[in-house]
Amino acid sequence: MAITFPEINPVAFEIGPLQVHWYALAYMAGFILGWRLAVRVCRLDDNKFRPNETDIDDFMSWAILGVLLGGRLGYVLFYNLPTYIENPLGILKLWQGGMSFHGGVMGVVVATTAFAYLKKVSLLRLSDLFAVSAPIGFFFGRIANFINGELYGRPTDVPWGMVFPRAGDGVLRHPSQLYQAALEGLVLFLILLVMIRIPKIRNVSGVVSAAFLVFAGIFRFAVEFFREPDVQLGFVFESLSMGQILSVPMMLLGVIVFVIARRNHAGSQQQTV
Repeated sequence: MAITFPEINPVAFEIGPLQVHWYALAYMAGFILGWRLAVRVCRLDDNKFRPNETDIDDFMSWAILGVLLGGRLGYVLFYNLPTYIENPLGILKLWQGGMSFHGGVMGVVVATTAFAYLKKVSLLRLSDLFAVSAPIGFFFGRIANFINGELYGRPTDVPWGMVFPRAGDGVLRHPSQLYQAALEGLVLFLILLVMIRIPKIRNVSGVVSAAFLVFAGIFRFAVEFFREPDVQLGFVFESLSMGQILSVPMMLLGVIVFVIARRNHAGSQQQTV
């Protein structure tokens, strides 16, 4: 017996002619709560190190641009390039949907690197502060995907399978958006929160960022086995989706960041001896 998909209006509320979508509220919640968490993490060390609370406040606009521009360009390049070559103005139509998880991550990496260089703050420490905050946005974003009935899973016969109207085939499918909300959101958040609250881990700048990249990549790679591939792409290599292909370099980057973090910490320890 199928679980009835809870058809929820994607528009949360209206103010005159303005429609506010759940997806927009999800982004707002992710940015605001992520910002406040990063500030609280700074206070664990009494703001003795940079980046401090002031730096975090200054970086927020950079982070928002990184997520939005990176997410959109990632979707255009990795998921639907032929369409946007024919209609380049469509790239600007963000309200029609089309954001890439991996593109958003890379956009924030670029924004973090540029901000750290220009403001003369520790790149790895800054990335740690926002790595622990990122799963909050992932969680709300996947819940918004579920509300919209998009990015649904593959056909299944599990008891919690759902019929997603947007699929248009009446077939029971995995609610893969909820799987992603649980793994990329809640589980990843708890792992990173525990890590950053341990002084011995927090003081090795970059370890939390490395854990974020590795675990986020693992979780995304795993959930893709239950998620329906994008219709315009299908499977990219054998039975692997684009999301899985892009998760591999993400995990490898995490390993590289971990090695760099350990070497930097060992070097600083030797200098203080």
